[in-house]
Amino acid sequence: MQTVLIVVHLLVSVSLVIVVLLQRSEGGALGMGGGGSGLGGLFSPRGAADTLTRTTTILGVLFFVTSLGLTLTALHGRPQSSILDSAPAATAPVQKPASQPIQPAAPAVPSPH
Repeated sequence: MQTVLIVVHLLVSVSLVIVVLLQRSEGGALGMGGGGSGLGGLFSPRGAADTLTRTTTILGVLFFVTSLGLTLTALHGRPQSSILDSAPAATAPVQKPASQPIQPAAPAVPSPH
């Protein structure tokens, strides 16, 4: 299943790149497709642009769907885990009883001989 999705994903990716390169830019100078007669004279320039836009949208949706499908198939065999499962257990801090005041340690003074 994953191999089929990878092949479809690659075909959609290459097709999407080709269709995007065929479109005219906003300035109209960089597009390879179109021209005065359309794509081989089958479409008017406006009809060809609409067809390429529609094809780009469809290929973009297919790219998104195949990407999601590949992600879900890759995660299908993994056991679900959480970062909280690997965290150490929290322990309560040890507190001294309030009845015993904390006394500072006496400084070490050398005793005379």
